[in-house]
Parts: sequence; C-alpha cells; structure tokens
Amino acid sequence: MPTIEIYTSPLCGYCHAAKRLLADKGAAYVEYDVARDPSKRQEMMARANGRHTVPQIFIGDTHVGGYDDMAALDRNGKLDPLLAAS
Repeated sequence: MPTIEIYTSPLCGYCHAAKRLLADKGAAYVEYDVARDPSKRQEMMARANGRHTVPQIFIGDTHVGGYDDMAALDRNGKLDPLLAAS
C-alpha cells in the first residue's frame, strides 16, 4: 500500500469525512495538522500546486485533491486501485 498523507485542520468537516473514508477502507495515513504547524500549510500549498484549503490528500506520488475529489474517485471505482498500488 502506498503512503497516504492528508493535510488537515481540527475544525474541518471535510477533513473528518476524508479520514473516515480512509478508515472505512482500512487505509493507514499520516496526518499533518496545518493549524498547529504553519510550516505544514506552506508545504501543503507547494505540493498541491497552490491549493490552500484542507484537506489535501496525497496517495503515493498522486495528489488526489480534497475530500470531494477522493469521494468521486471512490464512486467511480478508482480509489481502491489507487490505494492498492505499490
């Protein structure tokens, strides 16, 4: 399973939904709280081509985007293969 990284903030409902979806898939992830560590927000924006909203989700080398993007991948049957890639 590839490394999954998610940039979040504590009061973000979409962040909680994204983490819940990953947990439902049995996928472990590394979480970076951009509210507690402002340097992580800068890192996130650099990796996400300037996107500044949370969550920003990365699966391996793929920038998935936010929760809506990941949920769309799941609805289209494309999330599970991405999570299973090695």
